[in-house]
Amino acid sequence: MYRSCISGLLAGIIGVAGAAQAFAQQVCKPALAFREVQLSPMQLPTGERRWTAKVVADASRCSTTAGYFEIGFSRLKENGDEVEFREQFIWSAPSSFVSVDFWSDEAVEAYWVDSAQACPCAKILLRQAGPSAPAQTGTGLP
Repeated sequence: MYRSCISGLLAGIIGVAGAAQAFAQQVCKPALAFREVQLSPMQLPTGERRWTAKVVADASRCSTTAGYFEIGFSRLKENGDEVEFREQFIWSAPSSFVSVDFWSDEAVEAYWVDSAQACPCAKILLRQAGPSAPAQTGTGLP
């Protein structure tokens, strides 16, 4: 009986500690959007074309101002199959520029933000989410 009580108590402590740790390590993600997307004309002598885009990052939910993300591409080729692939980049608030090179017989059919690395949440969000958040006053006095 004594051992089962100790085992139950130990399991309860581990469960509470795990839940507290999960709450303390809350994560957020930046909101990423594409702007100024272009595919350049063919460049001689290589025959390459460059896809460029400005990635606007709203990182107001994050306590960081940069992180990794992946763009998914659907590539068309004149005499080949359509291929989907992903490229990893670094986003930076408020914006950053990205580029990918393609051959002259290739085109970008579609592109999307495939994934974005989670970031630690800003302290304001953690305080608002917590049950013991201090009351905000408009006077600035304690």
